[in-house]
Amino acid sequence: MSRISLYSLCFSLIVPMVLVFGKAFAQPTQRADIFLYEPLSIDNDFDIDGTMRHPFWQAAAATPLEHQRQPNDEKAAPVETYVKVLYSRNHLYIGFESHDPDPSKIRANVTDRDGYYGDDYVGVILDTYNNNQQAYEFVVNPLGIQMDATRTATSEDFNFDALWYSEASINGEGYIAVMKIPFKSFNFPDSEVQDWAIQFIRNYPRDNRYQISWTDVSMDNSCFLCQSGTLANMQRMERAKTVELLPYAAATQGGALNDLSDPDAGFNNDPVEAKVGGSISYNPTTNSSLEAVINPDFSQVETDAAQISVNETFALYFSEKRPFFVRGSDLFNTREDLYYSRTINNPLAAAKYTQKNDRFSIAFLTAYDRNAPFIIPGRDRSSSIRTGMEAYNNVLRGKFNIRAESHVGGLLTTRNQSEGHNYVGSVDWDVLVASNYYFRGQLAYSNTKEPDDMRVFSDPRRFGDTQYDAAFNGQQFGGTLVNTEFAREAKYYNFLVGYSAYSPTLQTQTGFINRTNRRVFEASQGLSYYPDGDLLSQGSLRVSGNWRYDFDGQFMERFMFVRLNNKLTGQNEINLNFLPVNDERFRGEMFRNIYRGTISFSSNTWDAFSFGGSFEYGRNINRSSSNPTLGIGYNISANATLKPTPRFQLGFDYDYSKLSAEKGNETYYKGDIYRVNTRYNFSKRIFARLITEYNSFNSEVQVYPLFYYKANAFTKFYIGMTSYQREFSNTINDGFRGYHQTHREFFVKLQYLIRS
Repeated sequence: MSRISLYSLCFSLIVPMVLVFGKAFAQPTQRADIFLYEPLSIDNDFDIDGTMRHPFWQAAAATPLEHQRQPNDEKAAPVETYVKVLYSRNHLYIGFESHDPDPSKIRANVTDRDGYYGDDYVGVILDTYNNNQQAYEFVVNPLGIQMDATRTATSEDFNFDALWYSEASINGEGYIAVMKIPFKSFNFPDSEVQDWAIQFIRNYPRDNRYQISWTDVSMDNSCFLCQSGTLANMQRMERAKTVELLPYAAATQGGALNDLSDPDAGFNNDPVEAKVGGSISYNPTTNSSLEAVINPDFSQVETDAAQISVNETFALYFSEKRPFFVRGSDLFNTREDLYYSRTINNPLAAAKYTQKNDRFSIAFLTAYDRNAPFIIPGRDRSSSIRTGMEAYNNVLRGKFNIRAESHVGGLLTTRNQSEGHNYVGSVDWDVLVASNYYFRGQLAYSNTKEPDDMRVFSDPRRFGDTQYDAAFNGQQFGGTLVNTEFAREAKYYNFLVGYSAYSPTLQTQTGFINRTNRRVFEASQGLSYYPDGDLLSQGSLRVSGNWRYDFDGQFMERFMFVRLNNKLTGQNEINLNFLPVNDERFRGEMFRNIYRGTISFSSNTWDAFSFGGSFEYGRNINRSSSNPTLGIGYNISANATLKPTPRFQLGFDYDYSKLSAEKGNETYYKGDIYRVNTRYNFSKRIFARLITEYNSFNSEVQVYPLFYYKANAFTKFYIGMTSYQREFSNTINDGFRGYHQTHREFFVKLQYLIRS
C-alpha cells in the first residue's frame, strides 16, 4: 500500500469517531423561539381572491417582518410587511400585506412558474419536521405567479412543484398576496398537534436587493433554516390517503434528410406516432409516497442550451428536466453525483418510493431502460456512449439526521445488463463539530463488469497502471472513491481544507463521475466585508489552491485561484478572477504558467432591461489536438433580457471562444453560439415561445417554437416543433447550398391531473 493510500485510509477511519462524538462537540443551533405564531383555526374553507377582506382574515392576528437578512443583517427592514396565517382541516392560508412607499416601482411580471427571481415577491418556508434539514418554499409575486422549491440548510432546489393556489393584487399602498396550500401537497409528521418551523420572507429589489425575514437571521450562521420561528399548536388537520393519476396522450411526426451529406437527397417524412401512458402516485400516510410511470413520455419542452465543448475532453453535465425524476430528487442527493438520473435514458417503466420523518428519510427508485448510455471516465478524458442496450436500474438512498445540521447517509445503486453490471455502495456524512465548523465527506466502492461487445465500444486506453482498459471486452474490476473536507462557514471569515481520491477503475454507470485516476488536495480561505455604502454594499476576497496527482504518484496539476467579488448598489455586481499559478501535465507533457484572468459583471438596475457578461484572457492547453500545445486566447460571454411589457420578454445569450498559437498565425479553434429566446405570456397559464440558436462550431441553426397552456404544475397542453438546419458548402455539384433542414419534429401533448 502506498503512503498516500495509507494516509487516505487513516483519514477515512476518523469518520465513525466523528459521527459518534460529533453530538458531544457540536454547539446546539438555537431556534428563534421568541418568534412564535399560533394561526387561526377556521371551520370552513373559502376561495381566495387577492385581498384580505374576508372575515376570517379580519379575525387573524398579524405579525410584522421587521428584519433585513441581505445586504445588511444588522439593519432593520426598509419597508413594512405583515403576515396572517389561517388553517382549516385541509388547507393552510397565508396572507401578506406588503407596503411600498412608491408602488410604481414594484417589479412584477407575468411569467411561467419559477420564472421571476428578480421580481418583488413574498413567501413562506415550512420545515414541517422541525429538524433544519429540509423545508418547502412557497413564493408569490405581486401578480399571483407562483414559485416553489425545496430548501436545505444552505441551498434551494426549484425542480420541486406542488399543487396550490395563489392570488395577488397591487394597490395604492403596495400589494397583497394570498396563498392557499392543500395539506395534500406536502409531507408532515403523523401527530395530533403540529408545531412547524416557519420563516416568512420578502424580496424587495430597489437600490439593493433587500431580503427581508420574520426572524432575526444572522449571516454569521450558515444555516438559514435553523433561524426560523415556530408555527405552533395546529390541530384537527387532515391529510387523507391521496391518489393522483396523471394520464397523457401525445403524438409526434418527424423527418430527416435521406443523406445528411447531400441536401438534394430528399427529405423523408416519418409517419405520425401516437403514444399514451401516465403515472400514478399514492400517499398512504402524511410522510410517505409511492409513484409509478408506465410508458412515460419524457420529451423535453425545455431545450438544453448548447455548451462550447471544442476544447473539452470530459463529458458535459446537463440538468434534469423530466418531471418524474425531478420530483423528490433531493432525497437522492449526495456530495458526489453517484446518482445522475439522465443515465436512465429511455425507460419503459419506472417507480419510486419515498418516506421521511424528523430523523430518517428513505428513497428507492427502480427503472427499466431501453437505451442505456455510458460514461467511461479516465484521467485525461472520458467517453460518452449511446447504446441500444437494455438495463435494469435501482437506486436506494437512506439518511439519518443526527441533530440540526448533521446527518449520515448511505446510497446503493445497481445497473444490470444482459452481459454486464455496475454496483456502487456509498456512505456520506455532514457533521457540525462546533459552531460554524463542519466535517463532511463520502466514501464509495464500485464493482463493474463490462459488456462483452467491442462493436459498441473498442477504445483500448488503459485505466492507469492496471491491466484493465476501456473497451467493452467483459472485464470485471472494482474502484474506490474518497471525498473529505473540513470547513468553517461564517459571515466574515471562511476556510476549507479537503482531500479527494478517485481510483482509475472507479465507474458509476448510474451517476456522473467523468474524471478518475486522481488524488486532489485543496485548501481555500476567504474574507467577506459589508460596508453598506453608497457604492459598495458587500464583497468578498477568496484565495484557493489545488494540487492533483494520479494514482501512480505522478504530479498532474497545481493552481492558485484568486477571486474578488463586489456587489454594488443598484443591483450591480462585478467579479475579478485570476490564476497566477497553474501548471498541468496533459497526455504526458508538462505545461507551465497557464495563467489567465477573468472579469465578469451583471446589472439588474432596471426591471425592463438587465444584462451581464464575462471576458477571459490568457493561456490554455489546446486539448482538441492529438498533439496538445499551449496557446493563448479568450472566451467571451454575454447575456441580456429585455422586457418591454410585463408580458413580453426577449432573452439574448452569446458565447465566443478562440485559441491560437502563441507564436505564428495558427488558430487552433474559434467559434460562437447565439441563442435568442422570445416569449409572450398571454396570462399566468398561457404563453408562446420561440427559441432560435446558431452554433458556428457545427454550422447549425436550431429553431424551437412552442405554444403552452398550463392549468397548474401538472395539468398542461402544448404543441410545438423542433427544426435543425445545417450549412452546406459548395463542395457538391459546384454550387453554394446554404442552410437546409436536416431534422424536424412536430409534437403535441395533453396531460391531466386527477387527484382524490
